[in-house]
Amino acid sequence: MSKGEFRYLDSIAFLQTFASQSVKIGGGAGCSNCSNPRNHIEQVGLSASRHFEEEYRAHHGITDELNEDQYADLIIGLKNRIGGNFSRTSSRSGTVRVVNTRCPFGDAVREAPNLCQMTSSVFGGIAARNFGYAKIVLDRRIADGDSKCQVTICLDPRDNASRGGVEYRFDEGKVIGSVPPAEITSRVEDRMYRAWQRNVGKRQRKRGERPHLVASSPAMLKALEIAEVAGPTTVTVLITGETGVGKEVMARAVHAISDRWERGFEAVNCGAIPENLIESALFGHEKGAFTGAYEVHHGLFERADGGTLFLDEVDSLPLAVQVQLLRVLQDGEFRRVGGRHAMQSDVRVIAASARPLNGLMADGSFREDLFYRLNVVPIYIPPLRDRSEELEDFVEYFLQRLSKRYGKSLTGVTRGVMQAIHAHSWPGNVRELENTLERSFLFCKESVLERLMFDDGVPRGNKPRVAGLPLRDAKKLAADQVEEAILKDHLRRCGGNVTAVARSLRMTPRAVHQKLVSHHIDPVPYRGRGVSEDDRALDTISH
Repeated sequence: MSKGEFRYLDSIAFLQTFASQSVKIGGGAGCSNCSNPRNHIEQVGLSASRHFEEEYRAHHGITDELNEDQYADLIIGLKNRIGGNFSRTSSRSGTVRVVNTRCPFGDAVREAPNLCQMTSSVFGGIAARNFGYAKIVLDRRIADGDSKCQVTICLDPRDNASRGGVEYRFDEGKVIGSVPPAEITSRVEDRMYRAWQRNVGKRQRKRGERPHLVASSPAMLKALEIAEVAGPTTVTVLITGETGVGKEVMARAVHAISDRWERGFEAVNCGAIPENLIESALFGHEKGAFTGAYEVHHGLFERADGGTLFLDEVDSLPLAVQVQLLRVLQDGEFRRVGGRHAMQSDVRVIAASARPLNGLMADGSFREDLFYRLNVVPIYIPPLRDRSEELEDFVEYFLQRLSKRYGKSLTGVTRGVMQAIHAHSWPGNVRELENTLERSFLFCKESVLERLMFDDGVPRGNKPRVAGLPLRDAKKLAADQVEEAILKDHLRRCGGNVTAVARSLRMTPRAVHQKLVSHHIDPVPYRGRGVSEDDRALDTISH
């Protein structure tokens, strides 16, 4: 690709650039690099990234360091010119997130996943030269069987220490890449997907209800590390955390990592079963054991044989049932209600409690010996209010799932809504967030979610809260609000014509378009409306 030909870039020229850079690197490095194909691919990508950046600068006449919007424009334009379908989904300062629904290389990318590594090094090289640091996180990849590619570029090392990915730094005029171990979230999610494909019905697979993990906070990554160590063993695991934090999801992760992943996973909420029926539900009963027992009932310990049994709200078990559970854990034996013969049990038990069991032991409502049998490997899941870095990921995931379920899509949420989400304490944790988003989604009539409908029915989010924010952040929020209002006003006056808006604001159409994207403003609804006579009259009076 010759100088100044960025506008004519296509997939052939893209690959030719990589080929020419590969020849240069191979000629200069000898064979030492060839012994490490991954390192060679990364070096080719970094070298090509400089070439593409120079072409972009020449095409746009840019000599200063790129800002975030220009950087996003470069990488999106680069991929779209070669046949991709990239768009930006995040405008949060310090983070650039892009999504691709069509790979430039088609289905062939599944056989050549190293092309994704080239993408990572191109994105990382350009970012590191302009911002000093970048971490490239390949959240989703078509090459791995996902329906889309999602790439997050983190530009501030202070805010992204917990995220997995490839780091790039600009040091003494050179970009240096640092590849950490495989991201634990991806590893665990892959194992969960394998177990899900094996055990769920065809109807569920067709609906695409595959498992998904949101875990980027240090505490959740630590929990997953414990799950990876405990999973392959038969050790009993006790998961604790408030209601709605995702204890069952973690239990399924432990099961998926274990050697029992091909067998059944049975889950029961002990607190939802009446006290007089819980013993029968767990251990079964013989015919005639009590009034209404007309036939043999196989309990959960029989149905889960060879697999995993998840006992949620184990703290609600009656003391008599706790004794029987203790015997199963100690000896692997149990008796059906009304039965005379001991039965063998090969079940891996994972228990969960939303209440601290130490306090229940103190008042005598939970057996101390059972606690120590259950608490061999403890996993604590913190509340959502302590995992604020995961909120945006949860919002994006839930909105995607709701769009698929209800057949309508939203482009995202406003800054005000995201501010309201961060400001709320979420006592119901992930479950409350999901319910709130679903309720808000159903009543949303716009292309972007502008209000949250909480349990009290009061909509919030149209005006970001600034109370308690640092002065710098409050100023930025205020400036964003003013900028958004001005853009909407000019769109209304210009009938949605972006070029006319750019002219009236003395900006380029490209800059206006970038502003509209960052504020999640769709100009289409404004087209054909123009300025009403009342608006003109008000303008006359005000001037």
